Amino acid sequence: MAKSKARGGVGVPEMLRGSVVTHRRRCGKLNCRCASGEELHESVVLSYSKNSRTRFVMLEPEEVEPVRAATERFRAARADLEAQAEANLAGLLARHSRTRRR
Repeated sequence: MAKSKARGGVGVPEMLRGSVVTHRRRCGKLNCRCASGEELHESVVLSYSKNSRTRFVMLEPEEVEPVRAATERFRAARADLEAQAEANLAGLLARHSRTRRR
């Protein structure tokens, strides 16, 4: 699998399934600034689904843009694959309809 190098030598796969999102949450400490719900803790994460469960991977600041680009490449490749599959299905259905008419 091809990997690209981000600043600091961090290797990021060429394609990743998921989304880069900002995760906001409370930590649960009674005296923390997040207890009132106004100032929540934030971290940028890769959100993905595995075995019907949403999972998160916290990202370092230098990983955010390379990981975001890898998820965009995945979505583009998936869209191309879906378009190709649709075209192939349409061709197969057209051939079958022609042979049934004979």
